[in-house]
Amino acid sequence: MSRLICASEALAEGGDGVRFALTTPDGEQSAFVVRFDGKPRAYLNRCAHVAVELDWNPGKFFDDSGLYLICATHGALYEADTGHCAGGPCRGGALIPLKVLEQDGNIYLHEHE
Repeated sequence: MSRLICASEALAEGGDGVRFALTTPDGEQSAFVVRFDGKPRAYLNRCAHVAVELDWNPGKFFDDSGLYLICATHGALYEADTGHCAGGPCRGGALIPLKVLEQDGNIYLHEHE
């Protein structure tokens, strides 16, 4: 089962992301999708260091270089393509990835049935 997140054109390479709500066994959580290396990449919006949302303003997930996702609270850096910690206080942690697909000009979240 797939759920529409946004239009493909809403995601620019290394630019702002799109936030969306995700229902999990633990309740509703914030998630986001960005475009990196030409592909949509989605993660739970939760730092691996401390469980806070990454973005300092809605949709602002990339550092100034547009190469790394950054936690605005503590400066933890994450690889945009894998979610693995690239530096800072996340110390080997990783963001929780979500499966997305791009089809017919839209980005979809793949949800398990």
